[in-house]
Amino acid sequence: MSRWLIFLSVLFVVLGGMHAYVFRRAARVWGLGRRAKAALAALFVLGMVLLFGGRAMRGVLPDGWLEAGAVGGTLVVLAVMLATGFLLHVDAFGGLWWVAERLRGRRATGTPEQGATASGATGDGSSSARATGSGELGSGELDDVDAADATPPPPRDAPTIGAPPVGAPVEPGPAPTLGGRRAFLQRASAGALMVAGGSSGYAALFGRHDYAIDEVPIALPGLPRTLDGYTIAQLSDIHFGTFIGEAELRAAVALVRDAAPDLVVLTGDLLDHDPAYAPMLGRLVRELRPLTRDGVAAIPGNHDHYAGVEEVVDALRRAEAHVLVNGGRLIGDAGGAFGLLGVDDLWARGPGRGPDLGRALAMVPPDVPKVLLAHQPVFFEEAAGQVQLQLSGHTHGGQICFGYNPAEMVVPHGWVRGRYELEGGTLYVNRGFGTAGPPARLFSPPEVTKIVLVSS
Repeated sequence: MSRWLIFLSVLFVVLGGMHAYVFRRAARVWGLGRRAKAALAALFVLGMVLLFGGRAMRGVLPDGWLEAGAVGGTLVVLAVMLATGFLLHVDAFGGLWWVAERLRGRRATGTPEQGATASGATGDGSSSARATGSGELGSGELDDVDAADATPPPPRDAPTIGAPPVGAPVEPGPAPTLGGRRAFLQRASAGALMVAGGSSGYAALFGRHDYAIDEVPIALPGLPRTLDGYTIAQLSDIHFGTFIGEAELRAAVALVRDAAPDLVVLTGDLLDHDPAYAPMLGRLVRELRPLTRDGVAAIPGNHDHYAGVEEVVDALRRAEAHVLVNGGRLIGDAGGAFGLLGVDDLWARGPGRGPDLGRALAMVPPDVPKVLLAHQPVFFEEAAGQVQLQLSGHTHGGQICFGYNPAEMVVPHGWVRGRYELEGGTLYVNRGFGTAGPPARLFSPPEVTKIVLVSS
C-alpha cells in the first residue's frame, strides 16, 4: 500500500507541475484575461477529476458514464502531457537560439565597426572637401562658415516634401512585429498547444480503436516441414474493465477471424484490476476457440495478479483455454511438433508464484523447437538460448508516443515493440489490444499479431 501511495504522490506532483507549466504558457501565448484564466484552470481541474474519478467511482456509477467521463478527462490531461512535451522542445530550441545570438553578439563587439565615414562628413561634397583639406575644423573656422551654406530648419507647421496634404486620411502602416527569436517562440508555442489538443482528441476518440493485424514471419530453427507456415494469433494486454468491454471483445473476435490462425495465444494482462470482468474473458475464449485448429493458450500478467489471478485462471479454464502457468504442451502431430511453453509473471507474489522456466521446459521433449509465452519482455534475458521464440506484451508499445518512443528509454534493452534478436533466439513484443491508465493511444495502435512460423 505504501508503494502505491508513493507512486500516486509522485504522479500527482508531476501532473500538477505539467498543468501549471502549460497554464502559464497558454495564458501568455493567447493573452488570456482573468475570466479566461479561471475557465482554463477549472477545465484542468475537471480533467483530473474525471480521469481519476473514473477508477475511484467504479461500481458506484454505470460503466458507460464512467467511460464517457474518463475519455473527457483524458482529452484534457493527455493534451496537457503532450503540450508539455512539445513546449519543452520549443524551449530547448529557443534556448539554443538565445545562446547562438549571445555568441554572435560577443564576436561582433570584439571587431572594429566597418563602414565609418570620415570625421565631419555629412554627404555634402563641399563640407567633405573642407574636412579632407583642413583635416579638422577648429572653433574659429566654424565661425567663418558662410551663413548662406547653412540651411535653416523648416517652420514647425510647414509640410514635409512627399507628405500627404494636411487633413488627408493617413493609411495605416504595417503593424510592428516581434523580433526573430521571440516571434518564432510565440508562434511555435501556439502551434504546440494546438497540435497537443488535436493529438489528444485523436488518441482518446480514435487511436485506441485503430486496430491493426501485423503479420510477422519468423524462422524457427528445427521446425518440421509439416508445420511450415503454421500461424499463431497473439492477443495481449486486453485489460477488460471499465474502459474495455463489449466493443473491444467484438473487434478482437473479428480480427482473429480475419487472421485465420492455427492457434491463439493470450500473453497476459487480460483483466485490468477488477475480477468482476473475468466472465467477459471467458466469453472471449469461447468465441475464439472455434476459429482455430489448436485452441487458445493463455498466461497471466501482472494486472491479472492485481485483479485476482485465481479468478482469471478459473475463467480461462472454464472456457477450455490451455493455461500455461509454468507449463508446456506439444503442438503438432506424429509428422512433427514444437513445444509451447508459458511462465508466470515476473511480478507475481506469494508461495509458488513467479516464473519457473525449468519446470515448463521439463514438460516437452528437449529436442523440439520451443515457443515461450512470457508476459514481460525482460524475461528474454533468462530465456534466450533455451527457447527459439518468446512472445510477450506488457509495454503497450509505449501507448502514448511523441513521434519517438519515450518507453524505449525506460524499458530494459529498449524491448518495447516489435522484433528483437538475442543469443540465436527471437523476441516479439506485441503492442497490446487495450489500454492502461488513460484510455488513449498515440503512434502505437492496438495490435493483433499474426506470427507465421517458417522452417529453416
